[in-house]
Amino acid sequence: MIHFDKETFDQTLSEGKLMMVDFWAEWCGPCQMLGPVIESLAEQYDGKAVIGKVNTDDEGELAMRYTVMNIPTVIFFKDGKEIDRKVGVMPPDAFVQVLEQNL
Repeated sequence: MIHFDKETFDQTLSEGKLMMVDFWAEWCGPCQMLGPVIESLAEQYDGKAVIGKVNTDDEGELAMRYTVMNIPTVIFFKDGKEIDRKVGVMPPDAFVQVLEQNL
């Protein structure tokens, strides 16, 4: 699990790998509920996809760049472009489906 800042996010995005990024904040209850799911997927997809988090309080510029209006928002990227997004708490299968379709 990578905790992205702007620099590490841009660097990783430029590598073109499949990425799943959770935009969250510490004060957000639903974000806390989703946290263990994201961590589990990070372990499950280690070496296959890059899974990380962006704290919107610390990295507001990244949240604005991707028009993140509600959190948690999970955005999927491939080849440096957004390919899907999920807003709110969802079951793990919702994320697995997008990851599997794009590996």
